[in-house]
Amino acid sequence: MEILEADDLDRQLIHALQLDGRASFSRIAEVLGVSDQTVARRYRRLRTRDLLRIVGVPPANYVAHGRWMLRLRCVPGAAQNIGAILAQRPDTAWVQIVSGGTEVLCIVRARSQDESEQLLLDRLPRSARVTGIAAHSVLHTYYGSPHRLRGLDALAPAQVRALTPGPVPDIDDFQPLGPGDQRLLDVLARDGRAGHAELAAATGWSQSTVGRRLDRLRATGVLHYYAEFDLRYVGLHSAARLWMSVPPADLAGTGRALAEHPEVVFAAATTGPTNLAVQVVCRDSRHLYRYLTERIAALRAVGHVETSPIVRNVKRAGTILDPAFLGPRRPAP
Repeated sequence: MEILEADDLDRQLIHALQLDGRASFSRIAEVLGVSDQTVARRYRRLRTRDLLRIVGVPPANYVAHGRWMLRLRCVPGAAQNIGAILAQRPDTAWVQIVSGGTEVLCIVRARSQDESEQLLLDRLPRSARVTGIAAHSVLHTYYGSPHRLRGLDALAPAQVRALTPGPVPDIDDFQPLGPGDQRLLDVLARDGRAGHAELAAATGWSQSTVGRRLDRLRATGVLHYYAEFDLRYVGLHSAARLWMSVPPADLAGTGRALAEHPEVVFAAATTGPTNLAVQVVCRDSRHLYRYLTERIAALRAVGHVETSPIVRNVKRAGTILDPAFLGPRRPAP
């Protein structure tokens, strides 16, 4: 079944939740000029069909003990099972099948120093179907907000201002989280709009304590809310990972330039044979071709580019996706 594209109201709702994933339906409805019931109905439909989900997780630059991008080369036909195994791990995000189904890519975060030391040696899938593994340590993130799709532009500037929460600081000093905080984040990674009662049951705190802690974690930049949505539903059908080589003197400038491209949803400096890792999303293969031959070609410091088309997302920031889901036949009113 073909996934039809979102109508204007769905695009506006997705854009609104990109700005503030926990904004109340009444606040969104007021800004969009529709009823609370309409916003709630639209959200439930998108959520039920896995076209939209809000997750609450630490931001891309919150890494106390190391973050790695892993590339696992597989024999044909093995990528889906290997991706499913990686997706079950609590320390993985953005598990993707790329390169025509012969490679699995994922991001792994270590929650402790012991996990960081054991990551590559002890915890990767051991299978004859994995023919090679490359590990890239993420050194610096230039842009890391796949929830902020800058090309969506469904809201007017005044609506964006009305829905945008106050700024949060960049994190330079990683503060450890307590056991209650981790239980809180475990629930929010599944459902970023979980109510205070559910969060209180998970942490053992009172609902008022939950509310204060959510506000504190968000205000200090430890907790971000991401709107995860099916890119095809908003008309973006071609996504790819780019692996680039840039001279060290040009690395920071090139990374900052990439972060300004509307097509870029992730850009980071890494270790390994290439030193820039980028994810882009485009309308179709022709748009991707123009992006490579015009925008990337204009970055004179880039000496080498490897392009790996993304075939399927198995897991996003906090969500394991149902491979059997094929999407709705038509949008609901």
